[in-house]
Amino acid sequence: MNKKRMWSAALLLFLILSTVLAACGSNSGSSKDTLVFGRGGDSTSLDPSRVTEGETFKVTVNLFETLLNFGEQDTTIQPGLAKEWDTSEDGLSYTFKLEEGVKFHDDTDFNADAVVKNFERWANGDADMFPYYDTMFGGFKGDEGHVIDSVTADGDYTVIIKLKRPQAPFLKNIAMSMFAIASPTAFEKGDDQFERNPVGTGPFKFVDWKTNDSITIEKFDGYWQEGLPKLNKIVFRSIPDNSTRLNSLISGEIDLADGINPSDAGKIEENGDLQLIKRPSMNIGYLGLTVTREPFDKKEVRQAMNHAIDKKTIIDSFFEGQADSAKNPMPPSISGYNDDIEEYEYNPEKAKELLAKAGYPDGFEMELWAMPVPRPYMPDGAKVAEVIQSNLADIGVKAKIVSYEWGTYLDKASKGEADAFMLGWTGDNGDADNFLYALLDEDNIGSNNYTYFKNAKMHDLFIEAQTEVDEDKRIELYKEAQEIIHEEAPWVPIAHSTPLLAAAKDLTGFVPHPTGSDLLSNVEFK
Repeated sequence: MNKKRMWSAALLLFLILSTVLAACGSNSGSSKDTLVFGRGGDSTSLDPSRVTEGETFKVTVNLFETLLNFGEQDTTIQPGLAKEWDTSEDGLSYTFKLEEGVKFHDDTDFNADAVVKNFERWANGDADMFPYYDTMFGGFKGDEGHVIDSVTADGDYTVIIKLKRPQAPFLKNIAMSMFAIASPTAFEKGDDQFERNPVGTGPFKFVDWKTNDSITIEKFDGYWQEGLPKLNKIVFRSIPDNSTRLNSLISGEIDLADGINPSDAGKIEENGDLQLIKRPSMNIGYLGLTVTREPFDKKEVRQAMNHAIDKKTIIDSFFEGQADSAKNPMPPSISGYNDDIEEYEYNPEKAKELLAKAGYPDGFEMELWAMPVPRPYMPDGAKVAEVIQSNLADIGVKAKIVSYEWGTYLDKASKGEADAFMLGWTGDNGDADNFLYALLDEDNIGSNNYTYFKNAKMHDLFIEAQTEVDEDKRIELYKEAQEIIHEEAPWVPIAHSTPLLAAAKDLTGFVPHPTGSDLLSNVEFK
């Protein structure tokens, strides 16, 4: 071959290689426009107003928007669909000025009338349909405790909400994901149809839901905030096993994973293709004791459970430094936390004494419900349940571990069917009310209070704290309530975790929120 032909062949080879490399490059970097988010479980609905579980909000926060927003990584109140708001001096009237020119995904108009119809829908519902509305606003239309008096439109872009009594966390409440504004045209076609075909004003619109597999959403071209979202598509993929999910991330099948085992943090940090992400902690993992079921109707038995469980071993074994031991039903970061309370010590002998006092010197048999999915507050519920089972055996209590599919687990536990159940809570608005009242008050039995615990004095403290606008006075009320909870022991508080996520190294713009609901409109690949 002469030199001229050699140079021609070399040039041709160079061009071919350049084309191949360019093609390879087009599948990564800035041109990648689909995010695959691996998570531990499927959503139970895509109507945020109907649920209390985080897997739904993880998706719906990107489909819907609320009147007010939280800060990027805190729960300070920021503008949302309402650009301005004003509160009357007596705390009974709120005026919201709405953004104009906003469209729902079905091309109908967002306006004051749409906001009114959303509130009317919730207020005319019931606890089975809208459990969180029941929890946060004291019931429904016609109920004595219902805090909302009226929601009215004043023109096309002003909404006035009047309350029957002041509610200190009201603005934080309506910023929560479950009170997102939906298209009336869509939900008026039927509630059950709507939860499978959600329509909001958010940066992404719904495309497809394959149960227990994936939910796909895509960019809403008519989104009112210019330049957002940056991605064209997001696929939320359900991968229940933590190790399988991590392997999917390592192999490049997914781009972002939550529910990372703390024991895998080092492996991720050592991998140059990955990044470890820590979510700000605002949660509680606990063992709930259903007080309407024997023997947990006796306070001494519940106190014995608190002394029997070795929380330090659980935290050391399964959280690996990414959690703090819990002694109250809310984390120390929440205003009103009572640090003076003395944590139940791990003391099997004390537990046996309490059981004997309650009439169970030889222990008893029970069912211990273990979560079937990893949660931010409990990365491996099944293994933690085994430790608890062993701890209880040491005091003569035979615990049979049982579990159900996630939606069934929540439904049956909410009906009081469990003896003891593992569960937890990620705060939705950063207020003590959202932990203590939401999870343990008599008003919320069957919605978020799965233990069926109630205490009249504690209830009065919660209602007083809701209506008290002086923050120092609210703090004292909540501290007193925590003393009652500690003594009555409806829970075994276990841990406040720092949830871990991991992502591909080239993913940017992801800012984990303490509520666990992450807005993905700024996410892109660099």
